[in-house]
Amino acid sequence: MRILKKFGCLPEQMQNSAVLEYYTALRKKMFWLFLKRIFDIVVSVLFICVLLPLFLAVAAAIKLDSFGKIIYKQSRITQYGRKFKIYKFRTMVEKADTLGTLVTVGNDPRITRVGKVLRKYRIDEIPQLFNILLGDMSFVGTRPEVEKYVNCYTDKMMATLLLPAGVTSSASIYYKDESQLLAQTENVDETYVQKILPAKMKYNLQYIENFSLWNDLKIMVKTVFAVCANKKIDLPENRKADVNA
Repeated sequence: MRILKKFGCLPEQMQNSAVLEYYTALRKKMFWLFLKRIFDIVVSVLFICVLLPLFLAVAAAIKLDSFGKIIYKQSRITQYGRKFKIYKFRTMVEKADTLGTLVTVGNDPRITRVGKVLRKYRIDEIPQLFNILLGDMSFVGTRPEVEKYVNCYTDKMMATLLLPAGVTSSASIYYKDESQLLAQTENVDETYVQKILPAKMKYNLQYIENFSLWNDLKIMVKTVFAVCANKKIDLPENRKADVNA
């Protein structure tokens, strides 16, 4: 099980001085990265077994609510820039990708009735337990982006591809109201790339720099509280001002 490739074996676009700084920090924590993978495997298997009844109940609700597949698959980017299919419970109408932007904004009309509930409590993310088991994702890490947005990464942002993508992160918690922020803008893609993405990347890069299993556990617990509280989380900076600037 190779946890981290040699620097010279990384994709060419990742072999830059900005990435090297984060790579060097991670190389000193190889044992903990190995334990992180073991944790992902064991806990994902346990969750899949325990949540099987929920899987079946949600699947039935989706089929009764709207036409289309139960599981939504989309191509995303994970460790080393590798493409993979992320799994989610479908929360939008069939072929929603062809009916609007790749990011969801506010009260998006493409979201189904059941989809609104699944999104509110992040239940739609549960199928990603299989992504974790397969090694495409981890419980904690940078949320996987579509290739379109990864192509906009700066050299420094490329460092987030040193580790597998995650189901949750500090950025995910702080920007859980991202769709509401984007609803206030006219050009969603431009605002996301120029404002939201760089802001989230500050937290993602801090995570890599300060990686530890203890921090992973804290982020997982904070995620549960953030979802259950279902209220807006304030950032140290004024997010609304950032978006509308």
